[in-house]
Amino acid sequence: MKIWKKHYTLQQMNELGKSCAVAHLGINFSQQGDDWLEATMPVDHRTTQPMGLLHGGISTALAETVASMAGFCCVAENQFVVGSEINASHLRPVKAGSVTARAYPIRLGKTTQVWQIDIKDQQDKLCCCSRLTLLIMNQ
Repeated sequence: MKIWKKHYTLQQMNELGKSCAVAHLGINFSQQGDDWLEATMPVDHRTTQPMGLLHGGISTALAETVASMAGFCCVAENQFVVGSEINASHLRPVKAGSVTARAYPIRLGKTTQVWQIDIKDQQDKLCCCSRLTLLIMNQ
């Protein structure tokens, strides 16, 4: 099932995040399928907590970033999305390398969307699962 109403390339998505927290954290949109979007993020001095592990809040920021972009691409040209609720279960620590977040829709409604985001380490092990609710707004 194809869900995209806006057809941004990965390069265009990355350009949108160039001058904000997305770029500061090193988040890069990396792959897209018919009904999912992926982004990667390094685990380094920008994204770890004092003990040297991937910061849980930064994992949540990655989850919200990838699902919000996916949600934005699923609404009409005169619409955008805003996050209204997010949760995250941190399952495995990550000390180095990078992580990849894949967002896929649970529900795409007329006024709200719900997205599942799975974050995996470089060994393809699930380290965080998150769920984001987005509200659809008119410009």
